[in-house]
Amino acid sequence: MRRLMQLTLLAACFTTSVGCFLPIYSARPERRVQQLLYTSEDLRAVVDEWERFWFMDQPSHMTVTRTHGGML
Repeated sequence: MRRLMQLTLLAACFTTSVGCFLPIYSARPERRVQQLLYTSEDLRAVVDEWERFWFMDQPSHMTVTRTHGGML
């Protein structure tokens, strides 16, 4: 039982420090850069969609100058 606990603890230490078992990005640097750019663009698009959903992309009506909130 003690041996099993030691092996389990050792395996847990190795699996947490090694990284992903299956890497999600390519090993080729030029391909990896392309994949990272696509990922960052997707995350940027999520933030834009979140702001549009909660109407945070609308102009503020608390400004000194009047702004038209609709299409001109």
